[in-house]
Amino acid sequence: MTAVAIWRALGGSDARRRSLWGCFLGFSIALWTKTEVVRIGLNNSSITDASILLKHYSAGAAILAIMYYIVAVYGQYPADGEMARAVRVARVIQRAATKTALASFALMTIMFFTVVDRSVPSDHFVSDHAGQWGATAYMTVFYVYLGSASAICLYQWAGAFRREERGLLRVGLGMMASAMVLGVIYSFGRMLAMWVWLADRPSYAVAHKIESSTEAMQLLLFVLFALGVSVPASEKGLRRARAWWALARLYPMWCELMAAFPAIPMELPRSRYRELTRRDMDAELRLDRWIHDVADAVEKLRHHVPDNLMAAAKEKAAHGAVAQAYWIKAALAAKAGGVAAGPVAAFEQPAATDQDGEVAWLRRVARAYKKSSPAQAQSLLAAAGTVS
Repeated sequence: MTAVAIWRALGGSDARRRSLWGCFLGFSIALWTKTEVVRIGLNNSSITDASILLKHYSAGAAILAIMYYIVAVYGQYPADGEMARAVRVARVIQRAATKTALASFALMTIMFFTVVDRSVPSDHFVSDHAGQWGATAYMTVFYVYLGSASAICLYQWAGAFRREERGLLRVGLGMMASAMVLGVIYSFGRMLAMWVWLADRPSYAVAHKIESSTEAMQLLLFVLFALGVSVPASEKGLRRARAWWALARLYPMWCELMAAFPAIPMELPRSRYRELTRRDMDAELRLDRWIHDVADAVEKLRHHVPDNLMAAAKEKAAHGAVAQAYWIKAALAAKAGGVAAGPVAAFEQPAATDQDGEVAWLRRVARAYKKSSPAQAQSLLAAAGTVS
């Protein structure tokens, strides 16, 4: 949780990223208060059981951040059609979340310092205070807040899970919804147990066993939530990595084409290192531009070669992508040799169903282009009748 909080702090400043950063920061602080050194150190400080109050503050703040995340996600949709109910719930959350959280924190603070028995530092708060009405009242406020927020998240993410068609995002939403199921069971289950203990006080062993089992449930909640949030992000990261790798493969061919037609790109090509490390434009967007740049350059090259150049290239290559690479190499050589623009020549480009298919084809072309030589280009031009 701490690592993800640091990672998300460096990831941007829009509403979604800020909300998720606040959520992971709050949960990481809450988890650190569960560690033995931090827990015992705070509980034996001048404020007895301080780890409990800090843990509940940070967990409550994390839940509040999740509420704002929901608003950032669902509040952007138009208030009609299939998403109308989700939008209405998001807007209610936006109006009530902060006030409810602050009221809960204020009430918890008052009760913590007045009605909770803190005469002896506790190592396991719930089982140590089993059957005590002050601790039960204090935890009830926290669990009602925590459980209600978890139920709202469950409602939103379960609905989004049913509607989502993209595989990885659906898996992530399913994990997040499952985490909130555990959150609801954890919160209201513990609250019910503490109220039952008021009527029939259990032994410490029984209370500690129930506390430990629900604690394990909460830790599983954290794991599912962290994985659920990370799965969609990993899908996006994987797409960016594929785009970056495609840019690296296309660079030599793209750079030479843009050098031949400097008016096509928005700006002149930089070095390979600078092109692949620039951060002013998303890799997927740059890849889309490069694809269009290559297509525009090929269209211009068709005016500098004879009509039979593609047929000659196909005779020398066993694969269509290799033939296209030879054609581009020869066409660039013809233009560089001063061949004047003339009628448009024949050229074969397979139809791609989507961008992924187009990128895969261009990568094969670029790989063959990189392996081709100026001598092969001249030989092809000679075969097409442009060199005596």
